[in-house]
Amino acid sequence: MKHVGLFFGSFNPIHVGHLIVANSMLQLSDIDEVWFVLSPQNPFKERKTLLADHHRMQMLRIAIDDNYSMRACDAELHLPIPSYTVVTLTHLTEKYPDKRFSLIIGGDNLENFRQWRNYEYILEHYDLYVYPRPGSEPGDLARHPHVHLIDVPKIDISSSYIRQQIAEGHPPKYLLTEPVFQYLTEMHFYENK
Repeated sequence: MKHVGLFFGSFNPIHVGHLIVANSMLQLSDIDEVWFVLSPQNPFKERKTLLADHHRMQMLRIAIDDNYSMRACDAELHLPIPSYTVVTLTHLTEKYPDKRFSLIIGGDNLENFRQWRNYEYILEHYDLYVYPRPGSEPGDLARHPHVHLIDVPKIDISSSYIRQQIAEGHPPKYLLTEPVFQYLTEMHFYENK
């Protein structure tokens, strides 16, 4: 049974930090594949900076095109909004009974995990693979038997920083894969118009 790590995000845009986390999970844990689960609009984020779903999905696909252990997943785009992780996990578990799913989350999300809908159910039925985030501490949930701390490199890159750099006219060439950088440049995304 293939073990799939689900890495949720808006990926607006996907950057090398996301890819380093995913690749580290493949190398340092028992995860066989990483699926990047594209999230729809987060109610806590501004819509004006969020690219359309199909553009973010296209960037995901071209970013990981050369890696057979990574996959772009649009499941949340077809589920009711707001999207809750527990609903997505249940949906994917039913749709792919031949796979074992776990969550890949940052240490900052583990700190707030008790605020997630049905977090007890998630902890009981799924494993959490947690990567360190600058400025966050895993807290007492780190001792839970289904929580695994994976020591991936701490990379302080954010999609919002990349968007800001583009808006200010500073192309963030090495923070993105070359295909994603080309796509953003050709489409003039995030530029101050």
